[in-house]
Amino acid sequence: MLSGLDPSGGAGIQADIQAITSLGGHPLPVVTCLTVQDTNNVHGAEAISPEIIRQQLECLANDIPLHAVKTGAMGNAAVVNVLMDFLESRPDLPLIVDPVIKAAGGGDLADDELVTAMKSSLFARAEMITPNGEELLQLGGCDSESEAAEKLLSAGCKSVLATGGHGTGPHIINTLYSAGHKPMNWELERIGANEYHGTGCTLAAAISAGIASGLSARAAISQAQNYVSRTLLGALTIGQGQRVPNRGIPWER
Repeated sequence: MLSGLDPSGGAGIQADIQAITSLGGHPLPVVTCLTVQDTNNVHGAEAISPEIIRQQLECLANDIPLHAVKTGAMGNAAVVNVLMDFLESRPDLPLIVDPVIKAAGGGDLADDELVTAMKSSLFARAEMITPNGEELLQLGGCDSESEAAEKLLSAGCKSVLATGGHGTGPHIINTLYSAGHKPMNWELERIGANEYHGTGCTLAAAISAGIASGLSARAAISQAQNYVSRTLLGALTIGQGQRVPNRGIPWER
């Protein structure tokens, strides 16, 4: 997986490592950016050298079989280009994209150039993208989640999982949009009254672990949602801001 380093340990590459490990996978962490971040917000970020990332990807691929790639915060457009070059010779390798644009606290994690790079190349290569409601509307450039999802599908995305954790009410509704199929909804009980730090990363990483293990997209989503709910039932209060998923809780598949 390629993602940013969150020093609070709530989101980013640590969330990916913990979730994938919990679900029986072996994560290969490639850090795309360093962040100044706590449980309240992102206060700054700096991308890692794209050439170092290129070397890491090729080094890993020459040694270890890859079964899926998951992305989070990408740092900058140059990192997207490096990943696209890497994937060009691996057309069957599943790609799960969590299109991280803003932290839950509102801090920016992607500039306009990076968003454009994701929309113009990364999304069309992805098996699935997992935007929350706010990200989906921004990416689709409209006020309707379903319309935004259809725009992304028409631009080449294979499927869009619109996550509802940023909403309100007693239930969360996650909706899978896929080209040529009717939308599929999952209705989940909302755990707690507030948002958490790192649920989007955890969900996308868990989905990638399921797909890497051979599950269908829908089965991977179902497993991942159950896993995330379990982590939130035991959520940790580690700072003064948002609580974080407890990904250390034993998971029985």
